[in-house]
Formats: sequence, C-alpha cells, structure tokens
Amino acid sequence: MKEHILVVDDERPIVKLISYHLEREGYRTTGCHDGEVACQLIREQPFDLVILDLMLPGMTGWDVLRIARNEGKKFPVIILSARGEEVDKVAGLELGADDYVTKPFSPRELVARVRAHLRRVSSMQPEDNSPRKLKYGPLVLDEDSREVFVGDQPVELTTKEFDLLSYMMKQPGRVFTRENLLSQVWGYDFEGDTRTVDVHISRVRQKIDGALGGSAETSVIETVRGVGYKLVLPAPPFDENGGSANRGE
Repeated sequence: MKEHILVVDDERPIVKLISYHLEREGYRTTGCHDGEVACQLIREQPFDLVILDLMLPGMTGWDVLRIARNEGKKFPVIILSARGEEVDKVAGLELGADDYVTKPFSPRELVARVRAHLRRVSSMQPEDNSPRKLKYGPLVLDEDSREVFVGDQPVELTTKEFDLLSYMMKQPGRVFTRENLLSQVWGYDFEGDTRTVDVHISRVRQKIDGALGGSAETSVIETVRGVGYKLVLPAPPFDENGGSANRGE
C-alpha cells in the first residue's frame, strides 16, 4: 500500500494542488484546513508524512507540530509556509520538523522532497536477516523498533534525529561534513543551507548528553572546526564497551 500523507493548509486550493501532484505519483492523501482537525487526524490515523502550514485557524502549525512530537509521532514533517525568515526556519527545525519549504513553491520540488524523506525512512528499515542493533559505548540504537537508549534510559528522537544518529553510529570516529550528512540523511541538497544539519545535531546532542549527564564540553558528538562533526565515546564512567561500534543481536 502506498504511503499516506496528510496535507494541512488553510488555503483550500493549495491543499488540492498538493494532493493532485502527490496522488499522481501514487501516494494517498488526506487534506484538512484547521489545526485542531489536523491534531485529531494525526491521533486517529497512521500517516507516513505530514505537510504542514504554520498559519492555521483553530491551532497554529507550531502547536500541531509540538503536540505531535510530544505525543511520540515520528513521521517526517515538511513545513510549508510563507514565513521565510531564517528565525522561522530554525524554530521549525528545532521543534522537530524535518524540512522547511517556503511559499511560493514548486509542486514538483515538494513532491521530490516528499519522495526523498520517505525513501530515507524506508532505507533505514533493516532487512529481516540483518542485525538490528547498533552499540557505541553506552549508546544503543535499535533499528527495528527505532528506539535509542543510553544504558537502560530511553531517549526520544524524531525521525530525522534517529536517522542522523544511526548514520553516524555506523561510522564512529569518521568526520562527517555537513554536505555529506545532508546528502546521506536528507537525501538531497537542502537549498544549499547546511543550517538544518547544525540544528538537528544540536538537538541530538542535547538529548544524548542530557541522558549521559554530560555537557557540550564532553559531548558524544564532537565539532570538528571548519569541517563538520564526528561521533566520539563519552568520558568515563560511561565508556564501558570499548572504542568501536559493534552490532548486536
């Protein structure tokens, strides 16, 4: 069955336009024009991706996104908004959006971004006979359940945060450029803007380091000045499993 996409925008012609282009590519769509209705639909139906406007009646897109993430919804979210300032883009990404597209927009480009996000989520699903866990020091990432633990403590990550950490855990110690992370985790060039990588790295750091009881100075993700980022083992007492990532049963 094709992926099911929720399209939320207060402008009905935009919902119709986006739905038309998505359905032409074989996706199933549900459209709505109100924030409160969007929240209700998200609670009732298992969507694979949400396209979300910010300025909505009833409840803003900001609130819809915040509630969805607080309730553990991990589907990719693409914000579609006329608000194109950097502060709005950063705020959306920090709330848990995976992408940010400004109006006016190209329907073909939006569909391409949808396809890239869904392809990335699908590629992160392990085959039945493949190892299902990545381990790195106290970090455990379960590819099957898409859960992350620091020791026995669960860490809640969004879809893109999980994909980002998974990619880095498979190559510990490697220095990743922002462009490489955009290409491999997002699957396309994010309008030439690497800020989205920095925002997601910051969120993953905050969550993992918080669970470790550490700080930015002893972060599990190290900034390599002028280049990018790399995954490093946290300082003792958490460095219990050696210096390399390994896959478990």
